Amino acid sequence: MERRRFLTSSLAASALALAAKSGAQESTGKPREYYELRKYLMQSGPQTKLTEKYVSEALIPALNRMGMSPIGAFTLTIGPETPTLYVLIPSTSVEALVTADLHLAQDKQFMQAAEPFWSTPAIAPAYVRIESSLLIAFEGWPKLTPPAATAQHGKRVFQLRTYESPTNQDHVRKVEMFNNGEFEIFQKAGFGQVFYGDTLIGPRLPNLTYMLSFGDIAEMNDKWTAFSNDPNWKKLSTSPRYAFESIVSNITSLILTPTDFSQI
Repeated sequence: MERRRFLTSSLAASALALAAKSGAQESTGKPREYYELRKYLMQSGPQTKLTEKYVSEALIPALNRMGMSPIGAFTLTIGPETPTLYVLIPSTSVEALVTADLHLAQDKQFMQAAEPFWSTPAIAPAYVRIESSLLIAFEGWPKLTPPAATAQHGKRVFQLRTYESPTNQDHVRKVEMFNNGEFEIFQKAGFGQVFYGDTLIGPRLPNLTYMLSFGDIAEMNDKWTAFSNDPNWKKLSTSPRYAFESIVSNITSLILTPTDFSQI
């Protein structure tokens, strides 16, 4: 237990240092959220139901009791490595995120609900692997914004996009590009903008990830057409400072469907 506390404290300290380097305290004074983006990679079969039951009945209620909400839970509809369950956990505190597992282990209600998931034998695990990234919200979009359809449990799909950059300098310029006009172009085109996150800890750094919402795939395609034809986008994207080929080396685009228990 002491070793776990030491490792968790070390991770929290590292995350705080990275957050400070990335400019966590911005001039506007608006606090930025932190996000854990977690992936449960599974195999088709009983694993999916067991993991979904754990997330819906144990994990999300416990995280809500810790003050973390809304929690997003999405199945991967279009993209590699299906089936995968994505869980998006927001928090105002990076330390709360990286110490969450320690607090969960002390939550008797959580431990009771999580027991079927946690106690699966090695020959029949509940998942193949778990992968996780820690992000900080962009200065220009400091807080997660669920789409209006969430409150009515309406039909919606989400697009999760990750932009990798060849260097840290190029990455900083791409983040700057969002803060210097790209948000407004998304808004004009009618996108549901859920969150924008700069990855502090995770694979394939440097990169950023953001999430958009739509009623369906057809609406998504129509709005991307409107976005690409916007004269403000054409002007921004052809600026020498933001030349696409030099600041973005790879894009991953996934389509996610919210589960019945998703709070986003």
